[in-house]
Amino acid sequence: MNKPLVHILRIFLGSVFLIAGINGYFVILGLEPFIETSPQAMELFQFQYLLIFEKSLEIICAVLLLSNRYVPLALALLSPILANIFLLHLFKDHSLLALAAVLVFVHGALLFYYRRNYVSLFEKKLRP
Repeated sequence: MNKPLVHILRIFLGSVFLIAGINGYFVILGLEPFIETSPQAMELFQFQYLLIFEKSLEIICAVLLLSNRYVPLALALLSPILANIFLLHLFKDHSLLALAAVLVFVHGALLFYYRRNYVSLFEKKLRP
């Protein structure tokens, strides 16, 4: 995969999560969100602190992706969030399933590009 494509994918993923994170804070603060939220997704956040934690993590990871710093860490932290987003739209709310599938594809492509950063996680024996 060539570097310009990786930069485009990284900026796209970072931008989507930054916008989603900021939009989530609009919901948290009781303001009108600038992007319509899924009622099924909001049902899952019965406790406000879960939404605050997830949206904060989305914003932090988005900033890391957009600044090209700690990209493998940001991708690892976004993995469970993205899995939940995809499964929610696959099984409960099909309205944004296409976007969720694109995000999974982009995330997977970036994980593949940075795969050498994760090799040490799968070592059988630890080195001192």
